[in-house]
Formats: sequence, structure tokens, C-alpha cells
Amino acid sequence: MTHTPTDQPTRRASGAVVPVLAFAGIVVAVMQTLLVPVIKDLPQLLDTAPSNATWVLTSTLLSGAVATPIMGRLGDLYGKRRLLILSLAVMVVGALISALTSDLLTMIAGRTLQGFAMGAIPLGIGLMRDMLPREKLGSAMALMSSSIGVGGGLALPLAALIAQHADWHALFYGAAGLGALSIVLTLLVVPESSARAEGTFDVLGAIGLSTGLVLFLLPITKGSDWGWTSGTTLGLFAASAVVLVLWGVMELRLKAPLVDLRTTARPAVLFTNLASIMVGVSFYVVSLVLPQLLQLPKATGYGLGQSMVVAGLIVAPLGLTMMFTAPVYARLSAKYGPKVTLILGMLIIAIGYGGGLGLMSAAWQSIVIAVVLGAGIGLAYSSLPALIVGAVPASETGAANGLNTLMRSIGTSVSSAVIGMVLANTVGGVAIPTMHGFRVSFLIATAAVAVGLVMALFLPNPNRAPQLLASSAQDEVVRGFRGRVLDASGVPVARAKVTLIDRRGRQAGATVSSADGTYVLAVPGEGSYVLAARAVGHGPLASSASHAGDERAVALDLALPGETVTA
Repeated sequence: MTHTPTDQPTRRASGAVVPVLAFAGIVVAVMQTLLVPVIKDLPQLLDTAPSNATWVLTSTLLSGAVATPIMGRLGDLYGKRRLLILSLAVMVVGALISALTSDLLTMIAGRTLQGFAMGAIPLGIGLMRDMLPREKLGSAMALMSSSIGVGGGLALPLAALIAQHADWHALFYGAAGLGALSIVLTLLVVPESSARAEGTFDVLGAIGLSTGLVLFLLPITKGSDWGWTSGTTLGLFAASAVVLVLWGVMELRLKAPLVDLRTTARPAVLFTNLASIMVGVSFYVVSLVLPQLLQLPKATGYGLGQSMVVAGLIVAPLGLTMMFTAPVYARLSAKYGPKVTLILGMLIIAIGYGGGLGLMSAAWQSIVIAVVLGAGIGLAYSSLPALIVGAVPASETGAANGLNTLMRSIGTSVSSAVIGMVLANTVGGVAIPTMHGFRVSFLIATAAVAVGLVMALFLPNPNRAPQLLASSAQDEVVRGFRGRVLDASGVPVARAKVTLIDRRGRQAGATVSSADGTYVLAVPGEGSYVLAARAVGHGPLASSASHAGDERAVALDLALPGETVTA
């Protein structure tokens, strides 16, 4: 069944939309780093064993992994702004629950709800694609994609300061306040997108994917506690493989699946997602290594003896550099394309980790490492949504970016487990990482980036900068088609779906006509195209057209046949 949207067509986006959506991404990142300053104290704070306290972190990771693709698909179906607000609202509720308790189970419940905020990243990217003119889209998506690193880097020193001088529950009150502010700003500034995917929500697919992800991520996060060769760990890995295979078979048979696996198997999407895992691995290594190295006492012979707050300030340039990289990415991508910027970003990451092997003896050297890695990770993260957006239809942007965000989360989860195991070293019952462990961690990050580079090289060459292939009728198009959708008697048809098909039969763009029947579609280049239009109560239409590829919009009205059809 075709889903018919009820929202009005997208309004022209104000200049405040991008910073408001990026702020939502930063708020999400705050959730991920909120408890870093008090991780070692959680068993005492919650009056529980260390193995139980880790569930406070694991629960957020699992719920975020489950929520990200599901929220992305729901946003495609029912409105990305609506689901963005819902994600933030659930996060605020979870933060308040955690702020009011020191009971382990209640805290885990609150942290689980906070994980739902992870869906804000792909939803924000989807909103940007739907409403921004293409000349602003690249830098906007870059900032949104990097916001999770930006927020993590900036929140660390602030969270450390609060944890050091106030009750640790104040961390959750602050997070709830930021979430509430983000909701208010979104309501005031961000319009809803009129773009909608067809079909209904795949409930069985959501249950299957959620089950498979939990079965996969649970042993990754708890393997060091349970033992990597234990029956529990291996059994869960085997169960996850069975569930995900069965889920994939079911998804391939559905007309409106939760995740379009055929689209996911396209080289542009597949290799982008594989590279995303490696970027996620490399990003989390620096977040685990530098704070520990900085805070270890100088008496160890290699620790830098900094306080919690100073260590956070030293690592903060990682996030700041990622934020300032977004406009640089936009210029590089416009000239060379997102594939090249992804490769460049990973090369810089490799240089940062390789050079970092000899830069661990002073605090200023940690700042250098943070700046170099921030630049590389910022370029890499900024490239990922552009590659995904350029490879999927507009109606699948939320789900596709949700899956890509999930791949990054899997990378960070694997990184956390592997690096945690490498750094595990106990002296007299006290956990003290060694310099050898720090260097091995950097080598692992370098190896992960090398694998990611190989994946990036397999990406097909895109058409330069990411193009906005679907736009609201109010946006101006420099190169493409524009006109009105009319019925047989010349009356404008609202909410008609117009699809652009290139000469090879591939979808090159899609949009929905506005209230007065107008539509706008940009083209990726010169060539012959087919514009297919359809609407409830009208027969389908396929109209051939060509575009010279110059900087102009071709006027083309689409007259739908008069016969009535059932949608």
C-alpha cells in the first residue's frame, strides 16, 4: 500500500536550520561521552559489581544501534522532523530517569532510553537533503555527520568539570536540559519534509534486525567479561548470524522492507558502509587512549600526570578540528568529489596514528595528535553521508543514513572491545595500561584505516560533488527540470510523486509536487531522461525529456491521464 503524506510540502529552510540540526547531533554525542569521567567510579556510585556497572554503558549502545535504522525508516515513512523530535524527547525522559536514581536497574532503563537519540543523526541528514539547495548541502551534511565527534570532544572537559565539582547526577540534568532546548529549537526553526517513502512499516523486519543486532553487539561489548571463547560468547555470535541471515531472506521477499538490501548491496553503498566501520574503529581508539595516557601518574614512567579536567581540555581539539573541517570538506568535495575526500581523510588519520607512536611523552604532543586526527576523521565522517545520499533515492535517505550510522557504531563497539582488551593490565589489583598497550592500540587503528582505504578505492567514481536530486518546489534549480503536474483538464495535482530515471533505467531523483502542483528536479548531467509521475486517482505517466547539462532549468509540465486507479 502506498503511504500518503499528511504534512504540507516543505517550506523554504531558514539559515538557522543547519546549526539547529547540528546542535541536535552534538546533544546526541553528549549522551555517548556523558559518563566517561566517572566510568571507573560507577561500581561504587551504583553500589554494584564492576561487571554489572558496565551495563550502564552497554544498554545505551545496544538501544542506539537498534533505534538508528528503525528511526530512519520511520522518518522516511511518517516525517523526519517528527521522528527527530520523538528521538530527542525519549532521550530527555531517559536522562531525567537517570538523574533521579542511584539504583542500577533504574539507571540502566534510563540509559536505554537515552540511546534512542542516536537516530537524530540520520534524520537530520535526511532533512537537510530534502530542504537545502544543493550548493549548501555538502557542507551542511558534513557538519551534521561530524557533530557526533564534535559533541564528544567538547563535552568531555565540561563533563569532567561537573563530575569533579558537583554530584554526578548533575550530568544527566544538564543533558536533559540540552535535549529540551534542542526540541524547542527544532519546533521553532526546522520545517517538516514532504518527502515520503512508499509502503508501511516492517514490524517483523524491525524485530528481526533488533534481535540480530543485540545478539551480535552483546558479546562484543561483554566478551572481555565473559571470555571470548566461552560458550555464552560464541553461542550469541552464532545465534546472531542465524537470525541476521533469516532476517535478510525475509527482507528480500518484502515489497516495503525495513532495509532495502538490494540498494545496500550497490557498490557505492556497500563499500561506503564497510569503510564506515573502519573509520568508527579508528575514531574510538584516540578517545580511549589519550585520556588514559594523560591522566596516568608520572610515577609510572610514561604517564603525563594531568587532572581529569585538563585531560579533557587537551583532547577537546579533536572535536573542534572536526567542526572546522566541515567547510574545508565542502570545497574539496566540490572540486574532487566525496570519494577523494574520504581517501584523503583516512590518509590523514593514518599519518596521525603513525606519527603518534612517537608523540606520547608530553601533553603538547597529545594536542598535535588530536588536531591531526580531528582533521582526518572530520574529512572522513563528512564524506560518508554524501556518498550515501548520492547512491540512494530521496525516499530512502533516512533509512540508508541510519544504516550507515549503525555501521559506525559497530566500528566503535568493536574498537572498544579490542582496545579494552589490549589495554587491560592489572598491577596489584589496579588496572594500569602500559605504554606497549597504547602503541599497539595506535597500530590497530592504523591497520583499520588501511583496510578502510582499500574499501574506499573500490567505490565507484561519483559525479563530483553530491547533487541534490530532489527538492521542494520553492527551491531554485540551476540545472534540471521544473514545471507542474496537472490532471487531464489542466487542474494542478498536489502530492504527485515525480521520479527522474536516467538512460540506464536507474532512479536519478524523486520529489513530491507541492500544493499548487509544482515540482523541481535537478539532473546529475547531460543526457536523456524519463520523468515518471503518478498520483492517487490518476493513471501513471512517463514522459521523455533531455537536458543539455548546462546551468538552466527546463520547463516541463506533466499531464496525468484521467482514468482512476487504486493506490
